[in-house]
Amino acid sequence: VQLVESGGDPVQAGGSLRLSCVASGFTVSPYSMAWFRQAPGQEREGVAIIDKYGGIVYTDSVKGRFTISKDNAKNTLYLQMNSLKPEDTAMYYCAATPRLIMSFWIASFNYWGQGTQVTVSS
Repeated sequence: VQLVESGGDPVQAGGSLRLSCVASGFTVSPYSMAWFRQAPGQEREGVAIIDKYGGIVYTDSVKGRFTISKDNAKNTLYLQMNSLKPEDTAMYYCAATPRLIMSFWIASFNYWGQGTQVTVSS
C-alpha cells in the first residue's frame, strides 16, 4: 500500500496549486481520504476530507479557497488550492482509511503519504 503526493511548489500569495495523491495497493473508491498539513513547529492539522459517498468537510481556514476531489478511475486524490496565503505554507500529506468518517482524528487514518511541500511567499 502506498500513497504518493505531488504538486507542491513555491508560489506567491494569491496563486494556485493542485496537489495530487496517487494510491497503489488498494482501491480508493470505498475509502475516506483526506489532506492534512504540518507547518514547522506545529501539529499536523486536517485540511479536507472526502468520504466514499462524496461527502466533504473542510477546515474553516480553507473554506471557499480549497477543493478536494477524488478520481476513482485514476485512484487519485486531489486538492485544488486557490488564493493561497503565507499561512498555508506547510508539508501536505494525504491519508486514507476504510472507515466512514468525517473527522480529522489522525489515529483513524491507516495509510499516509510522505508529503509534498507547499511554500507561499508574501
